[in-house]
Amino acid sequence: MDADPIEDPVETALHEARAVVLRDLTACGATDPAIVSLVEDAVAGRRWWCREWPDGAKFAPGLVAQDVQEALDETGIRWPACPHHADTEDAHQLYLEPELGEDPTWMCEKAATPIAPLGWLSAAE
Repeated sequence: MDADPIEDPVETALHEARAVVLRDLTACGATDPAIVSLVEDAVAGRRWWCREWPDGAKFAPGLVAQDVQEALDETGIRWPACPHHADTEDAHQLYLEPELGEDPTWMCEKAATPIAPLGWLSAAE
């Protein structure tokens, strides 16, 4: 039986990770069942990692987002698209910085500018 997320910091971090990634996917209109399943797979995959390194649970949101981004990339979907370059020759996806750290931010690497904190892409539109 899974631990109660209220009492378990790992489960709390994983629930937060799921929520912020789904919020950003929703902001981009990418919430079909197959994509939501990728989120669930990423959360499940990070559960073991967080259990092995509980102090790293605070990094779960960024790691889950990167896992989902990589899984989507493997299917040919570039997510999230940079809102500043979406309709240009320089169209590209955003990346999280720091790659392993707290409070990750979606970044436009072409312009080297922050776009939005993880979970807040809707505010960047």
